[in-house]
Amino acid sequence: MRILAAALAATLAFGMLPSAVAETADDGRETLADTTPKSRAEQLDALFEALAAADSANEAQAAENGIIELWLESGSETVDLLMTWTLKAMDEKNYALALDFLDRITALEPGYVEGWNKRATVYYLTDDYGKSIADIERVLSIEPRHFGALAGLGTILRELGDERRALAAYREALTLDPHMENVQEAIDELEKDGGGKDI
Repeated sequence: MRILAAALAATLAFGMLPSAVAETADDGRETLADTTPKSRAEQLDALFEALAAADSANEAQAAENGIIELWLESGSETVDLLMTWTLKAMDEKNYALALDFLDRITALEPGYVEGWNKRATVYYLTDDYGKSIADIERVLSIEPRHFGALAGLGTILRELGDERRALAAYREALTLDPHMENVQEAIDELEKDGGGKDI
């Protein structure tokens, strides 16, 4: 998760389309196409499809950033402000302050995936693996496709010596985001060392 911490804070402007645009019908007449802004869930689905189909690192990064931006949106001005302060505290390695903000965020918006994910990250950075794993479980119960949380889980399990489960978590993360080079490297290392094999 240390590797992904910077990426999780990155954002990409994801604008909404206008409600209607001109479109040429089969008979040559101009009509208005329905381009009503998509729901958040539809936007996420489209971005995950774009991520899976990306042919270049730039395309993959744009899709990843779009997904992360949507995950960061809480729908609450208060929570968004607390998250801004959290990210600043994390950048400054003031983890106690970051945890204070994150405790408030998870209490105010228990369905907000990035509250739990960022708290899992801070717990990992402070070597509190048990609490980090518990928060990752909350993340995945809200958003099973959270590739960052799965990669973080793989990292923790690997550090705990549970290479079989680490490999499974890494593989699941890579299925969702096939462009995470660090995760692929970790998988390659574990497979080379015989990790993941039952004794």
